[in-house]
Amino acid sequence: MRNADIQEYLKQIVLSLPDAPGCYQYLDASGIVIYVGKAKNLKRRVSSYFNKEQISAKTRVLVSKIRDIKYVVVKTEEDALLLENNLIKRYKPRYNVLLKDDKTYPSIAVTNEYLPRIFKTRRRTRGATYFGPYSHVPTMYALLDLCRELYQPRPCKTIMTQEGVESGKYEVCLDYHIHRCKAPCIGRQTHDEYLRNIAACCDILKGNTAKVAQAMKEEMQSLAAELRFEEAQAVKEKYDLIENFRARSEVVPGLRQDLDVFNIESEENVAFINFLHVTEGCINQAFTFEYKKKLDESDEELLRLGIIEMRGRGLGGAKEIVLPFPVALPEEYATVTVPLKGEKKKLLDLSALNVKQYKFDRLKQAEKLDPSQKNMRLMKEIQQQLALPTPPLRIELFDNSNIQGEDAVAACVVFERLKPCKKDYRKYIIKTVQGPDDYASMAEVVYRRYKRLKEENGTLPNLIIADGGKGQMEIIRKVVEDELELNIPIAGLAKNDRHKTRELLYGFPPQSIGLKPESQLFRTLSAMQEEVHRFAISFHREKRSARQTASELDNIPGIGPKLRTALLQKFKSVKRIKEAPLADLQSVVGAARGQKIFDALHATQSE
Repeated sequence: MRNADIQEYLKQIVLSLPDAPGCYQYLDASGIVIYVGKAKNLKRRVSSYFNKEQISAKTRVLVSKIRDIKYVVVKTEEDALLLENNLIKRYKPRYNVLLKDDKTYPSIAVTNEYLPRIFKTRRRTRGATYFGPYSHVPTMYALLDLCRELYQPRPCKTIMTQEGVESGKYEVCLDYHIHRCKAPCIGRQTHDEYLRNIAACCDILKGNTAKVAQAMKEEMQSLAAELRFEEAQAVKEKYDLIENFRARSEVVPGLRQDLDVFNIESEENVAFINFLHVTEGCINQAFTFEYKKKLDESDEELLRLGIIEMRGRGLGGAKEIVLPFPVALPEEYATVTVPLKGEKKKLLDLSALNVKQYKFDRLKQAEKLDPSQKNMRLMKEIQQQLALPTPPLRIELFDNSNIQGEDAVAACVVFERLKPCKKDYRKYIIKTVQGPDDYASMAEVVYRRYKRLKEENGTLPNLIIADGGKGQMEIIRKVVEDELELNIPIAGLAKNDRHKTRELLYGFPPQSIGLKPESQLFRTLSAMQEEVHRFAISFHREKRSARQTASELDNIPGIGPKLRTALLQKFKSVKRIKEAPLADLQSVVGAARGQKIFDALHATQSE
């Protein structure tokens, strides 16, 4: 089918779409679903994809692969949200954001057996109710330990049936004797009591610890009223356990309503979302997950997907959702709150802290597996801080070195992907500047450097960094932009009185870029500045040393290093060479050269 025919076919489908909520599916030439989306108004939403002025480059790639459109009309926006989530899970479309697999995170399973078991698992199958997953594993173990101490669910893995219990098929085991189990398998604990205990464990796992504690308190008071003090004491010990757990887990003492709290941190290709479920002021569910971006999805879109995902897993379910910014959700789905202060704001800040820490940990793990990712992250950070069009894959730095204008030199160092590229390092002897003029020296070196690269079609840098402040930056700008007509971003690294990196400058007029001194980016830039300073100083010392060790022999034309060495080995000093007879000189270097050296040295004496 020709491209024009395809476009006409899709146009007719779009025109026939209803003005109703629903889900749409884009299919490629093979009939595979490549994208699933939801909409309040199907016609308006799908039409927007074919408006080239409004869509991004990534979306244009998606549109170019569409060969057919399918849609499903639903009654409400909430139905559309749920259907979209289910379709994405079913088809796993190429261009939809993908939830990173969380199978590595453990959950707590409560089996649906005659005598249910409670245990940790990383696999989810039918036949059990699951709580979690838990990204913070110590929290999961704390809940399991609390359930075991309070209610002693059976720890064995044997599948037990009602017929087996009633027929006496099972035997008491060691767990009963060490008080880890009350032996419901042989009838020493009634089935009804065991199920009540399992139900109480489920309440704890759901976060309803206040309900469990209140039931224990009422039981304790009832036993005490009946003068059954030993039994009341046993209940009191359990009551104290759960109250201590509530005290440790309570983060907002004054809050007595159920809340679902979400926060998000985005990178270029991934987004991290933290979820907290708060019951009675206590966090009983906490989970952080990530989405891999495929198109230019907004934080609002991703956060909405995250909310639907968590609720689809049976997590949360509070009537009120606390978010960092408004997200369009159906009114019947939940009430959205964006707090600016108070207890809900504290919970939102706690969620933000968790998602930032998770993001930091994930990036660190990725950098350990692939060290190049660290440099790529730092380059993207430079790009973001300076608003550069592309990451600075190639950076060049300049520095001058002289002592009161003597032995003036300059240096250029090159970093590719933030790694020193020493084969491209360059040294410069200042030729046109007399005296200590750093600005003029910098102008000369920068002009020589980029005039040559321009003429030879060499690789230009993505960023130039001056070892200096506003003055050095302006000199480089005049040369690069005004004289050579090149478009290269220019930054500066200003130093303090102790000659240490103080700040990063960018823009014209230059503005200070707020970088924390303890940040990895600041330390990296400081190391780059130290490298260009080291290279310039080393070259200056070489030149100065060469000048200081020079002699009158160096100024005699035609006399090279070998002849100078031979003469010094024979006569030991320039003074003795001057005092030597002509014949002695000629015996070492020959008649002609001996005469030349003799004449040059004695001409100097006569002057």
